[in-house]
Amino acid sequence: MVVALLDRVLQRGPRTGVPVEEQRMSVIEHLEALRRMLIVSLIAWGLATIAAVFIAGRIITFVITRAGIGHAIYLQPGGGVILQLKVALYIGLVIAAPILIQQIWWFVSPGLHPHERRFVLPLVIATIAFFAFGVGVAMFALPLYIKILGSLAPADVTYLPDINELVSFVLIMVVGFGLVFELPVVLFVLGMLRVISSRWLYKRRPYWFLALAVLANFLTPGVDPVTPMIMFVPLYMFFEVTALLLKLLGR
Repeated sequence: MVVALLDRVLQRGPRTGVPVEEQRMSVIEHLEALRRMLIVSLIAWGLATIAAVFIAGRIITFVITRAGIGHAIYLQPGGGVILQLKVALYIGLVIAAPILIQQIWWFVSPGLHPHERRFVLPLVIATIAFFAFGVGVAMFALPLYIKILGSLAPADVTYLPDINELVSFVLIMVVGFGLVFELPVVLFVLGMLRVISSRWLYKRRPYWFLALAVLANFLTPGVDPVTPMIMFVPLYMFFEVTALLLKLLGR
């Protein structure tokens, strides 16, 4: 999707027959737009991180409580402070996510046709909503994940939670769920760019079914058939709804 979007953005410059100097100016304009996007994004992330420093402790307490472990430890003298800074950085990224996503879509939108630009705002909202939904599902499943992983350990081994390892595990889980749940946005954008079509999706539905099932099993722990369904069911529903939406739009 990123390659297709960037290709469209880079093709929005002058057509053949336009003086070389104007083509160079067009490239400069693209670079200026990219620089503006990066500056705004970094400023938003920085301010959000500063704000997140004041709630990092509460977030850590929430993760410990949600995981159902009651108490956690850290092994280095400065481990507690470093952990709070680490959490603040990630929480700042989550808080700034709406601005970051808006900036990315702002950068690629000039490469879209006028009738495609009307989808930019809904796509910004959808990108944020699906990522938040993925984060919510990850936090909902967190106690189950901890319980299943603990049940797979040898009987004579006791889990002593290291808060740094726990937070790293939760962050990977949250980001993983959030990114995977962007599947409908990715499929919709590729469909609007005519990289794929609803007919292509329907024709390969069995392969998608199998691929999503494998992905869900890969990203979820445990040997039971129930846990992967937490990820597989919504992903497959997203696939079907997105394919239907593309079909209704004639793509």
